[in-house]
Amino acid sequence: MDSVPVCIVVGAVLGFLTGLGIGGGSLLILWLTQVLTTPQQEAQGINLLFFLPSALLSCFFSFRQGRLRWRIALPAILSGAAGAAISAWVATGIQADVLGKVFGFLLLAAGLWELFSPQNRKKQP
Repeated sequence: MDSVPVCIVVGAVLGFLTGLGIGGGSLLILWLTQVLTTPQQEAQGINLLFFLPSALLSCFFSFRQGRLRWRIALPAILSGAAGAAISAWVATGIQADVLGKVFGFLLLAAGLWELFSPQNRKKQP
């Protein structure tokens, strides 16, 4: 499962999901930790490196299609960068098993929200 061709296929599928705006990072971390038994902190670092070029290309095409609203995006980008810097600094002192549990809880909460949120039950035009 850790051969180069398998990694290419997994990267392509997760890149496809990133391009749709779904985000492949959570699935990449699951694949790295559960299938390849990569330590949680190392998986998170690999995920960040995976995300940068994927997100930049996705943003470029979304911008060209007129799907970015800078009035909303800019404050989110700035506060997200600040939050990421703080949490990356805090995470250096947290044990890998605790990070894994926090990640799992957040992933579960997001999944439950998607399944049961009344907002998601509305019909989209």
